[in-house]
Formats: sequence, C-alpha cells, structure tokens
Amino acid sequence: MIHFIGAGPGAADLITLRGRDLIAASPVCLYAGSLVPEALLSHCPPGAKIVNTAPLSLEAITAEMAEAHAQGLDVARLHSGDLSIWSAMGEQLRRLRDLGIPYDVTPGVPSFAASAAALGAELTLPGLAQTVVLTRTPGRASAMPEGEDLRVFAATGATLAIHLSIHALPQVVADLMPILGDCPVAVVWRATWPDQRVIRGSLSTIQALVGPEVDRTALILVGRALGQEGFEESRLYADDYDRRYRPRGTEPRFPEAS
Repeated sequence: MIHFIGAGPGAADLITLRGRDLIAASPVCLYAGSLVPEALLSHCPPGAKIVNTAPLSLEAITAEMAEAHAQGLDVARLHSGDLSIWSAMGEQLRRLRDLGIPYDVTPGVPSFAASAAALGAELTLPGLAQTVVLTRTPGRASAMPEGEDLRVFAATGATLAIHLSIHALPQVVADLMPILGDCPVAVVWRATWPDQRVIRGSLSTIQALVGPEVDRTALILVGRALGQEGFEESRLYADDYDRRYRPRGTEPRFPEAS
C-alpha cells in the first residue's frame, strides 16, 4: 500500500496521529525534501529506506513506489501541507491506478490554516466574509484555466489565500487594488517553521514591507476579515439564540433537548 500523507506546513509536530503511525509502520518513506522537515523522518522505523524525491522525476518516483509494492512493502509518501491542493498527488495517483497499485490518503494541516493561526485570525468573520478562496497566480509548472482570475475572485468579497505567488506580488497588488481598494493584507513566510515571519500591511504598503528573503514558501492573504475589527458577532453564542444544546423561548425548535 502507498500511503500519501499530508505532512503539514512545517512544524514537525503538526502531523496527524494517523500520519505519524503510518510513517512508523512503513519500511519505505518517500518525502518531498524541499518542503518537508527532516524531523518527521524520525518517525520512520529502524532500517527504513528513505528517499528524498525533490530531485526525482515523476517516472522515478513511480518506479520507487512500484519496486516497494513488488517487494510487499508499504510506502509512506510525504507531501507538505495538505494533499488536496497543489501537491502533484493527482498525477501520482493516476500512475498508481494504471499500475493497479493500491493507495490511501491521509490529510494534513494546510498552509492557509497554519498562516491564519500565525495571524491569530478567523478568515470568515460575520458581515465581512463567509468564503475563503484558495488560489494562485500562473506559474511555470501550471497555467491558470480560463475564468480563474484574481480579479473575478476579489469581486466576490471573499478572503483570498493566494499561494505560490509571492514572486508576483506587484501583479497581485495591481490586480486587486482597483477592486478592493486599500484592503488589509498579510504575508506569512514559512508558517510554523522556527524562522516564520508574519508581515501585515495593506495593498498600498505590502510591497515595501516584503523583503527579498521572503520567497516561494510565503502565502499572501487578502481580505477585510484580516482587519479583525468592525465585524458583527455571530448568533451562535447569543444568549437568546435557540439551538439544540441551549433551548430558548416558550416554543424551542428542539424541545427534546431541554
């Protein structure tokens, strides 16, 4: 079995118990060494074969998996963050399906969630934003499909989590300013790593605040919710809000809970 495991955003202890246990039970570990911290490899069993896939092609990675499967060995395949976005997992799974090799997927802590935690921010504040758009700008590895445009997403008022785009920060600002005005922005570099940096500003100031050392691992967050003020309180914990676990009024919606 090939176990695809989301290894989290950087901190070695931000991995699920399931992910940790699968690593410990797999005699082969393939990890994306450019982003996955080596500390996670301490969970590998003694004598495990450990392969850094950063310099390997898709064909070479698939060959490693196929060889392990032929020997009856489980493989822990580690990717940074969560595997559901920008992980290149899809193309690996397609190869495995073609070869008839079984696999499973264990989710991980995504970088946008780690960045929000670093900011101490909720990205969906009542009255300001109830949607988060996970997106990116075009890159050499993947073009953007027609219709997926930052300006279109910005027009919705959603909080934007813009990945893999710090190199295009000037263009991001140019695209968003006419739509959002001088909206709050945060750039989080290497979220949860020991050298994590959090840079707060607005669309008019963020370029001057971000230095050249802030590279490809940075996430750009844009939205009114980042201001963290001027939002309504939700009804969830309002004293007069009738809910299943706190019935209110003479005719509560859920009388059986009272």
